[in-house]
Amino acid sequence: MDRAAFESLVAEALDGIPEEFGRYLANVAVLIEDEPSPALLRDLGLDPRHDSLYGLYQGSPLPGRPHDHATLPDRITIFSGPLTRDFPRPGALRRQVQTTVVHEIGHFFGLDERHIRRLGF
Repeated sequence: MDRAAFESLVAEALDGIPEEFGRYLANVAVLIEDEPSPALLRDLGLDPRHDSLYGLYQGSPLPGRPHDHATLPDRITIFSGPLTRDFPRPGALRRQVQTTVVHEIGHFFGLDERHIRRLGF
């Protein structure tokens, strides 16, 4: 899958976020990178030889912010390489990109990994 088609999948996933949640994402940058770096994986406690990553949220979750919170935008990074390798069929890739985007947005809203997984993401 070429870069433009992958970007379209991410845009479609973002467009599917209900407005009541989407309006809070105005100061969240969504980036697409090819691969997570080995250093990033190690920083997250993952083994670069065996583990990978589909997405990553970096920032201050919304519920813990003070009323005068003013910093750089939060970031959600979607990694195209691991996703396209693990989900080679277009329908499966589309579903997993949607799941990954919602999963990372869940972190922005303050949900932990366990809670997000219980919700099916």
